[in-house]
Amino acid sequence: MKKVNLRDLYPDVYKTDYFVEVTEDVLETIRASERAEAAYDRRMYRYKAYYSLDCDNGIENAILLKPATPEMLLEEKQLWEQIYARYYLGMRVSEIAAAESVDPSRVCDSIRREDCTGA
Repeated sequence: MKKVNLRDLYPDVYKTDYFVEVTEDVLETIRASERAEAAYDRRMYRYKAYYSLDCDNGIENAILLKPATPEMLLEEKQLWEQIYARYYLGMRVSEIAAAESVDPSRVCDSIRREDCTGA
């Protein structure tokens, strides 16, 4: 058993020294976390990634996302309509398929990982 000072780990919570005994596994996990954080800080400094473009207007996130094509927007709208019909209107998959003139298996595919036993 090793002693760890919680003030070093949680300086915002512990204002004075507070020692606890931890097992070797816990101590190794703490050290691995500290090493990973130090490596992350080094990478940020090395690649000058400490400058942020995000000024509360979401520009940094917007750069990472591709603009949606009209086809993607239409597919997303159809998916939400099917989910709405299935769960809010209580329609069965077969009823949704009949309303859209498609095969019920296509509706099941578009409503991902949902229970399609109501077909």
